[in-house]
Amino acid sequence: MTALFALATSLLWGLADFGGGLLTRRAPALTVVVVSQSIAAVVLGAVVVATGGWSEAGPRLWFAVAAGLVGPVALLSFYKALALGPMGVVSPLATLSVAVPVSVGLFLGERPGWTQAAGIAVAVVGVVLAGGPQLRGAAVQRRAVLLTLVAALGFGTVFVLITEASTTVTGLFLALFVQRVTNVLTGGAALYATVRRGAPALPEGGLPWNALPAYAFVGLADVAANGTYAIAAQHGPVTVAAVLASLYPVVTSLAARGFLRERLRAIQAAGAGLALVGTLLLATG
Repeated sequence: MTALFALATSLLWGLADFGGGLLTRRAPALTVVVVSQSIAAVVLGAVVVATGGWSEAGPRLWFAVAAGLVGPVALLSFYKALALGPMGVVSPLATLSVAVPVSVGLFLGERPGWTQAAGIAVAVVGVVLAGGPQLRGAAVQRRAVLLTLVAALGFGTVFVLITEASTTVTGLFLALFVQRVTNVLTGGAALYATVRRGAPALPEGGLPWNALPAYAFVGLADVAANGTYAIAAQHGPVTVAAVLASLYPVVTSLAARGFLRERLRAIQAAGAGLALVGTLLLATG
């Protein structure tokens, strides 16, 4: 169950990143975050009401609030790092986020077997290579590296917090709802601040209504990924769940290949293959 839900997390996050990347070509990144998360919050609110999730309210929801505060900071740091570039360095470096939940799992006493340990090492190397790192000729600003490390720490922290936010399925719906509302409030405040400084909140011509399904997909896929990761981490070793969930860059690369006809570089193809081998070792270990 851990492997299945963790791999579902990678699929959902990879597709959400791909969709979010396409949307940010036409609208400000903050707008994409706020609109997509607002749609997700509305849907989750309806689910919470339908399932009676309010009965699960308790102190654990503070973990969801914390995840909602950390998430937008991590996303914005990541987007700013991508803007400074090179993307071929920034994207693989962000996969260091897996170190946070893995470290927590080891601290709590998890000890993967030799097969799983080998799978973790192979999968992590594969994920980094799948991002297509630039091995030469990449002038990287120190600020870009710092922002990427902040983003990686934030993403990894969200991994840990959302796992602790609930212990039941209905409680998970409530926790995800609280996280999304916090995301919207935090992102909305940041968007308001940028508008006050003169930056546009919407693309030229406004936000097209026909783009709303794409925003909804990005927001809901992100929510679903958080949910499947929480289930994976609660039903198996966090070290395994975190590594398998971190395979999303492979999905993003394959989506770009399939929908945008972007050609995979040899190093990316090799990375995807290693990630698959690591996944098989983890699943069979």
